[in-house]
Amino acid sequence: MLKKEDVLFVDGYNMIGAWPELAALKREKLEDARDRLLDLLADYQSYAGLSIVVVFDAFRVPGLGAVYRHHRMQVVYTREKETADECIERLVGDWTSVRRNLYVATSDLVEQHVAFGRGALRLSARELHQEVAQSRKSIDSVISKEPPPKKNPLGGVLSGEIQRRLEQMRRGWKDKD
Repeated sequence: MLKKEDVLFVDGYNMIGAWPELAALKREKLEDARDRLLDLLADYQSYAGLSIVVVFDAFRVPGLGAVYRHHRMQVVYTREKETADECIERLVGDWTSVRRNLYVATSDLVEQHVAFGRGALRLSARELHQEVAQSRKSIDSVISKEPPPKKNPLGGVLSGEIQRRLEQMRRGWKDKD
């Protein structure tokens, strides 16, 4: 399990191609697959308490690229003629620190080796998918639990006389004793 101060770099299109749900969405509309990936990772980020940077390859798109926030995640579209792999390598080099672990989530074997050489730990698309699915199960189990019945926790501890007097005070009744 990743820790709070850890940073996870995700090759966005690599995950879309590797996760069955996202691959199916991609066949219909790529934008829907990207949005779903970002939503899943946002939930995972909140659950795990780590920082996530999702990188999308804009290699053939002219321009300087873009960086924006999405549910407290950083989303990066690479600049022209820069692949997601190159961008992740650059970011790993910029973020390297002894105070936190850096992870790179990709199933690209070459990218895994390069990231490891730069000090990041590797996480395959399958492993991240399992982590996200497990966090979703944990979140769902917490949400689905019925709230405990409301009761007076002092009721079993206080004597009947003290309970009666407190109830009189609560209702504003005068003591008839």
